[in-house]
Amino acid sequence: QVQLVESGGGLVQAGGSLRLSCTASGRTFSYYAMGWFRQAPGNEREFVATISRSGGRTYYADSVKGRFTISRDNARNTVFLQMISLKPEDTAVYYCAARNGGSVYLTDNDYSDWGRGTQVTVSS
Repeated sequence: QVQLVESGGGLVQAGGSLRLSCTASGRTFSYYAMGWFRQAPGNEREFVATISRSGGRTYYADSVKGRFTISRDNARNTVFLQMISLKPEDTAVYYCAARNGGSVYLTDNDYSDWGRGTQVTVSS
């Protein structure tokens, strides 16, 4: 099992930027594919982005493609989500998730370990 702690959320105006971080502990980080998900009030949790354990493969939800970038630093046991051109509809709690595996994974059922989330609020 890997423990995940997200940080970097906050309040930002539409068009602004934020960078989320998720730091892992407990297992060898480089064994894990990582994902970011989000959940807005009244909505189900949805996929945002995923990155393979080497960082060589990424995949994004259509709603964030071109605006969000997922990356990782295996030496620092950290995955990042750089968000630009933020919109009010990006407002949600953002969660990072980990899955021991060599691919990229797009559904929350694929992931075994989750952080507690960080709030992102985008004002119009």
